[in-house]
Amino acid sequence: MSPGTCAPVPRRAVPSPLRASIRFSGGCTFAEHPDRAAPAARIIWHADFDPGTIAVSAMPADPSHPDSLRLERIAPWLSIAADEAGREHVVLSDGWHHIRLDIEEGRLTGEEAVLLHYRLRGLVSAEDRLLPLRRLLALCRNRRFARSLFPPDPRIDRGIDMLRVHDAVADGASQREIGEALFGKDRVRRHWSADSESLRSRVRRLVREARDMKRGGYRQLMQREHRGR
Repeated sequence: MSPGTCAPVPRRAVPSPLRASIRFSGGCTFAEHPDRAAPAARIIWHADFDPGTIAVSAMPADPSHPDSLRLERIAPWLSIAADEAGREHVVLSDGWHHIRLDIEEGRLTGEEAVLLHYRLRGLVSAEDRLLPLRRLLALCRNRRFARSLFPPDPRIDRGIDMLRVHDAVADGASQREIGEALFGKDRVRRHWSADSESLRSRVRRLVREARDMKRGGYRQLMQREHRGR
């Protein structure tokens, strides 16, 4: 799979609670239908765009072994899709948090329990995966996403504003109308033409950033997250 392209449609269905996602464009390996609400989507981003993706081998294991992972323990959050070569790409998500795995050897589908071998290498690359690995271990151990391991992202509010601006521009809204929707009519009336750092300038920046995201900037979001950390 090359960066920016999607893998072929999965060749086989994955038994419940595991399921294959449909093909869609973008920096994804497999993605949900665009009409699905974001909290319900289980997008599987290509590892090239999600630096936290953990490469693992998954070997069949005795469910009673203390190091084994019983698949039923993570079934509520588990989505799997297989590429044309049969390799499985995995996301664990509740719609708000996600953990990505690429199964480079073995499989999860059809297994009761597996022993995971984590493939870490290098300095920077390994560091990018330490937090996702801690998240995975906490989820497997406690059967919930540990809030302390998913700190609030300060970029979320601005990202939401960019999505709103993108939709407004697509609907033909003027910049002033966008400003009124974001900041209120009274505030726009008072400050739209202010000399310094006017609301108009803020809206222009949001419009520019929204267009940049649409042209492919979204592919860098997770990479920025890891660089910031």
